[in-house]
Parts: sequence; C-alpha cells; structure tokens
Amino acid sequence: MEYLVDMRTTVPAGTPDETVAETRRREAIRAGELAGQGVLRRLWKPPEKPGEWRTFGLFAAAGEAELRQALESLPLHKWMTVEVTPFAPHPSDPGLGR
Repeated sequence: MEYLVDMRTTVPAGTPDETVAETRRREAIRAGELAGQGVLRRLWKPPEKPGEWRTFGLFAAAGEAELRQALESLPLHKWMTVEVTPFAPHPSDPGLGR
C-alpha cells in the first residue's frame, strides 16, 4: 500500500546548531536506506512557514504499523508532526499496467 506523508519538522528552540546538523546528516542516511528498501519512493518540498521544515513523502508499506515503524526510524522524527494519508489504486490511474 502507498501512503502520502506530510512531515512538518520544528526544531526546539535552543537546540545547538551542531545537534541539528548531525541529526540532518543522519536523516539523509536513513532516508537513503529506506529508499533502497523500496519504502521511501519520493520526497517533495512544499512552501514552508518561517522556522518550519516541511516535506511530503510517498512511502510504501504493507500496512500503517509498518509505515509508522519506518517513520519512527527517521532521526528527525522526534521533532516531526506527521499526517498520513493512505492511497488506494484508482481505476483510471494511467500508471496501472505499466
């Protein structure tokens, strides 16, 4: 099953810049691992508000519990607010049969 995940990351005030940089570095590594496993399919950057990092991701998982486990493995997850929208195939999807 595929899921659209809206991830809004807000770093707590007073977090040292070195901590933020290291967490973002580990986030990139973990995202690459999830992509290699076929769990993370795509990422997009929508417009952001000041002080907010926002990302839309297309993920694939057997179920929402598996998806949540993958999301919780992201180093930035501790600072994220996550909204998950499950997707079901649409009969008119031009990608069907490809």
